[in-house]
Amino acid sequence: MTAHPALDLADAIASQLADPDVPRSWAVPAYGQHLAYGPPGIALLHIERAARGLGPWQRAHDWLAAASRQPLTSGPDSHPFYGAPALAHALACAADHLPGAYQSALESLDQQIMIDIGRRLEAAHRRIDAGRLPQLAEFDVIRGLTGYGAHLLHRSPDGTTTRAVLDYCVRLTEPLTDQDEALPGWWTETGPSGNPDDLFPGGHANHGMAHGIGGVLAFLALAARRGTVVSGHHAAMRTIVAWLDRWENRPGPAWPCWITRDELRTCRVTLSAPRRPSWCYGTAGLARAQQLAGLALGDTRRRIRAENALVAALADADQLKVITDDGLCHGFAGLAHLAARVADDAHATTVDRIRAAIPALLDKILPAGGALGSGDPGLLDGAAGVALALIAPSTTTPPRSAWDSCLLIA
Repeated sequence: MTAHPALDLADAIASQLADPDVPRSWAVPAYGQHLAYGPPGIALLHIERAARGLGPWQRAHDWLAAASRQPLTSGPDSHPFYGAPALAHALACAADHLPGAYQSALESLDQQIMIDIGRRLEAAHRRIDAGRLPQLAEFDVIRGLTGYGAHLLHRSPDGTTTRAVLDYCVRLTEPLTDQDEALPGWWTETGPSGNPDDLFPGGHANHGMAHGIGGVLAFLALAARRGTVVSGHHAAMRTIVAWLDRWENRPGPAWPCWITRDELRTCRVTLSAPRRPSWCYGTAGLARAQQLAGLALGDTRRRIRAENALVAALADADQLKVITDDGLCHGFAGLAHLAARVADDAHATTVDRIRAAIPALLDKILPAGGALGSGDPGLLDGAAGVALALIAPSTTTPPRSAWDSCLLIA
């Protein structure tokens, strides 16, 4: 099958990002350790291209070296997208294809990451034992234990620490009581930013893949599909999907980005404008999480319903017009990549409709032309993420590297 012309845009971006030492309006040291904005994320583009034979491994090595120029941050100031874990993800993706390469560095990073995870788990269990509500950064994909779990599934899928994180995720789904009200265990007392917010008195339950329970569901499902299951594992997945079922909106179906305390009390979601169907929030990410849960639980009905939710979102002009950029996190390229990932696992009744919608998404990106200018070159919102996200849907073949495992969509 002929590749979509969007692949030419990915090639152009990769060429523009070939050398980390070319002067630009952004400085490598400022974002040197950040997976979302800096060299580790850009390295992922060149790793995937090299794994496909589309570019030299030297480019990937140069960007990994750029990410290592400053002393790496670990401990409380690091998280899955910053510091030692961010570089470890990129190194691991390269090492998968270069036997023997980067092993010493990876072993050193993994040792520190295991220590950091242990400290975080101890703090999380103390919090649960005390009956306190969590912070988003305790469990989310970007900053929390679910993001660490993504790395563990790649590096040590059946390891003791991986199972410890899964045990924690099971506990996270157990209800808590606050002000005499029963709340899901992932309810936070802040707004979606992670900070106190007058718009969220009493806090909220976050549904997103990046910062909410969607990411936890995806992690549990991916672990189960790999054969790593802990006590209460399947029950925890069923608790999460039952919660999402409770707040499902139709037509679509679709799910709100979060639930406020007033909505919980009234059992009604406040009507709002359509939300963009993206990875971080919205129907696309949650559809993938629920598809994975359906596959892990052997629940074909749920799997198909999740896939139909994505089909509906891809055909919904009101949802699509809310998308305002091309990026991986919440833009058209990210949506195309998610659709391709869902299609790879889709039921025979939905796969053709999902694949048929992808070219139109790619067509929306082509006017960008590939010129970086002074824009963001990074993974989540920038050019490297656009280029990475274009490859699989343009070629109709899954990624060759594990670059998107950090998003918990595969």
